[in-house]
Amino acid sequence: MSPSPNYEFQEWWNKQRASDHNELLSSSETSSVLTVDIRSASTAAAASVSEKDRTRSARQLSWIYLLKVHQIAHFLAFITNGFITLIRTAKRRVSSRSSSSYRSESRFYKIIKLFLLMSIVLLVFELIAYFKGWHFTPPTLESEVEDLVEYIYAKWLRIRANYLAPPLQSLTNACIVLFMIQSVDRLVLVLGCFYIKFRGLRPEAEMEFMEDAENGGVNLEDYPMVMVQIPMCNEREVYQQSIAAVCIQDWPRERMLVQILDDSDDTDVQALIKAEVHKWQQKGVHVIYRHRLVRTGYKAGNLKSAMNCDYVKDYEFVAIFDADFQPASDFLKKTIPYFKGKDDLALVQTRWSFVNKDENLLTRLQNINLAFHFEVEQQVNGWFINFFGFNGTAGVWRIKALEDCGGWLERTTVEDMDIAVRAHLHGWKFIYLNDVKCLCELPESYEAYKKQQHRWHSGPMQLFRLCFVDVLRSKVSWMKKANLIFLFFLLRKLILPFYSFTLFCIILPLTMFLPEAQLPFWVVCYIPGLVSILNILPSPRSFPFIVPYLLFENTMSVTKFNAMVSGLFQLGSSYEWIVTKKLGRSSEADLVAMVENESAPLVESGWVHRSSSESGLAELNKLEMTKKTRKKRRNRLYRKELALAFILLTASMRSLLSAQGIHFYFLLFQGITFLVVGLDLIGEQVS
Repeated sequence: MSPSPNYEFQEWWNKQRASDHNELLSSSETSSVLTVDIRSASTAAAASVSEKDRTRSARQLSWIYLLKVHQIAHFLAFITNGFITLIRTAKRRVSSRSSSSYRSESRFYKIIKLFLLMSIVLLVFELIAYFKGWHFTPPTLESEVEDLVEYIYAKWLRIRANYLAPPLQSLTNACIVLFMIQSVDRLVLVLGCFYIKFRGLRPEAEMEFMEDAENGGVNLEDYPMVMVQIPMCNEREVYQQSIAAVCIQDWPRERMLVQILDDSDDTDVQALIKAEVHKWQQKGVHVIYRHRLVRTGYKAGNLKSAMNCDYVKDYEFVAIFDADFQPASDFLKKTIPYFKGKDDLALVQTRWSFVNKDENLLTRLQNINLAFHFEVEQQVNGWFINFFGFNGTAGVWRIKALEDCGGWLERTTVEDMDIAVRAHLHGWKFIYLNDVKCLCELPESYEAYKKQQHRWHSGPMQLFRLCFVDVLRSKVSWMKKANLIFLFFLLRKLILPFYSFTLFCIILPLTMFLPEAQLPFWVVCYIPGLVSILNILPSPRSFPFIVPYLLFENTMSVTKFNAMVSGLFQLGSSYEWIVTKKLGRSSEADLVAMVENESAPLVESGWVHRSSSESGLAELNKLEMTKKTRKKRRNRLYRKELALAFILLTASMRSLLSAQGIHFYFLLFQGITFLVVGLDLIGEQVS
């Protein structure tokens, strides 16, 4: 019950009547009774309302406090369970490391360990200074010092201000300049991509193949002789789907030859691939199985050996697919026409599309990087300068161009980039097709991804060291020479991993212990955020992962920096080649459906036969049996990442003492990211 609208007037009236109580009593008993009734009713109403409000407020406050206590308890339980799970995972993975997997410590890891030890000592020293109040009144050598610790701290302040901070500040400024140059390069590439999209620019072919050559009455001579190569090595999981995708190409069988270039050292895998090749041979496809007895030069040696066959001279083009790639049946019809009328065109490169990009967080982050590479870098470079790095697969080469620039060489682990640079120096041009996509698979484990990235970043430095003089002596224009040396190699292959690792993993923690050298907050926050937004624009669905992407890219900088240094100075690990592990995400059911649907035109035209479907099912069963007998892989611990995690977390504690907000949060979350990656908690999780 709420008070009446004239409650205040009634209170004033009652006060007036109370002041003249005797006079009111003598006037009328009825009016007195009425007055008492009015006063008692209003007072009771106000009292009841006030009592209800107090009761309701107390009850609501108790529920609010209980809810907050419950939320705090739930949060603490979540943090505790997560911490316990993390400790158990780390303990289990440490105990599961066998002595056979032990590797000697690299120099790079020893340097990181020394940096970690120094960070811990400095943090302990700074904690002592903080609790003694020396942060507010720093001791000096000129004043009286009470003990040895205070004297050492005063000496340390002078050393870091006069001798350590200036060179660190100079290195910081240099890295900031490199960071800004690389950011401008990214911005220019994105603007170039927007220009291409806005103007609707795309390469044009001078001819087009009809959907059905025989039924349309097209002369087979209009179809050039094409050779398709699939280099593989122990590709147990993906060999079947890749061979099937190539063998069902909508191309006259008289004008196409498929080479299966098997470098497997597993005899069971060799037998499976041979059986698969025999199955497609029975269907009328011209497919050849080749196995080298001496496996030298890895993929480059495999391709070089295949190109030395006598029958290669009968073919004009060669299409190359890695073992996990599944081109559409019209791939050749969409790429070969671009060579018509362009005698100086050497390469037609297509875009990669990933069947497992949403499998886990690791594949989502990889998709962001590769989407920018294909949508922006390859497309802009292909349109404006007719040159880009060959991706090693999903492309078609003019065989004459390969022979003109010396063919495949075994001198680096990036034979695809090597052949592209040499072809460019010989005056050949490239075309990139962004709208022609070829399905493939991303590595789902951090171990496989790390090995892939090591090869991708050590190889360019090997190549740069080997071809630098050739670039200077070549007959191409100085603009193309400058683009190759300063943009293609130095800025995008050397400077990017250098400043990323140095700036965010070395300089930023050091500036916490040497506050006289400062790293501006906009370098830590605004510019990385802007660059991350630019990188994520080609894949807008990935915007929710922009923060994990930024942190993970800084985490990968340790691998890329190590690989870059190894390749540049020709260290031992620079020539290491490990085949990227694939899982064969396209299921056997999808493969059978693809074969049924895509091969229907070929069957109707008599190009293939269905005589061996039962043998194909037998091979699938055999494949499943061999998969079950394979050795199980375990998750690993990555020492460099773990050491850097503790360095960054130590620096974040030092930043907390100085109340540096942005630096503290960045160091904290970056350290946690290094910890997660170091414990192999990102990507595929196995026993």
